[in-house]
Amino acid sequence: IRGLSDGGLLVDLFFSILTDSIAPIFLIILIGYIIGKKLAVDIFTLTKINLYVFVPALIFVKITETEITREMLGAIGFAALLMGIMSFISMGVSRIRRSPRTLASAMRNSVLFYNSGNVGLPLIMLLYNQKPEAVSIQIMVLLVQNLTTNTIGLYNASRGNMTIRQSLRQVLKMPSVYAVTVAFLFKFLQVDLSRAFIWPAAIFLSNGLVSVALLTLGVQLSKVKMDFKNADAYIASFLRLVGGPLAAYLLIRLFGITGVTAQVLLISSSVPTAVNTSLIAVEFHNEPDFASQVVFTTTLLSALTMSVVIYIAQWIF
Repeated sequence: IRGLSDGGLLVDLFFSILTDSIAPIFLIILIGYIIGKKLAVDIFTLTKINLYVFVPALIFVKITETEITREMLGAIGFAALLMGIMSFISMGVSRIRRSPRTLASAMRNSVLFYNSGNVGLPLIMLLYNQKPEAVSIQIMVLLVQNLTTNTIGLYNASRGNMTIRQSLRQVLKMPSVYAVTVAFLFKFLQVDLSRAFIWPAAIFLSNGLVSVALLTLGVQLSKVKMDFKNADAYIASFLRLVGGPLAAYLLIRLFGITGVTAQVLLISSSVPTAVNTSLIAVEFHNEPDFASQVVFTTTLLSALTMSVVIYIAQWIF
């Protein structure tokens, strides 16, 4: 994509992001919100369905479908290193604010785990529809995010109210861990799953994650009282939407990454907090109101911040 220095193209891109990526997400959340207000919906049941069925199905399908090459390993390492940096920053902020352990864990999840699938992947496909290598890079980021959200993220959330041993037991109960193991085993053995009866089922389940997760978030938002004076939520939102891209930019410069790879990694780092962080917070009773507000705030503000990051990515790389 070239010529984004033109103000008219930038405005077009902004509205394209707003209508193609952000508006559909908010529409589904709104439907969930209305359902939560009008019907007696059990949020805990919805959360368990997401974490124990839809998320592992998506991870299994994405790992199985994606051809992992040496070039893609760099994106995996980048995503992991970026998470380490943001975790360090988040812990530093929590210590300065003397946050309780539960809030510190929830803030760390809100900063570390971003919506690389629901927002990031469609956004990269929109911007780079003629460059499949760009989509492959984003898929690697998505795999890292999905795996760590359902291991480290679960540990962070459960650690807020449990001992280390209890937290590790909760992690080992999550099917996502085993979905990753089985998927890589099949790839190593070069097993063709496309003819197996489990493959269509896995595809159907993975396709359902986005809509069900966003509906669940809408239901959850309908049942919590939003505290718009919560400074911690705005700090977490700032770290996710501004701190994330800044840290990504420094890493890109440090390792000399250029071209489309640099653009995708920078843009990917700017997307809002993952819906799954809110689901995990509900599952483990770890500051669910705070987690919901951060998801809501970052999703709302990302329409502006992502447009800025996309423009900068095209300008400097």
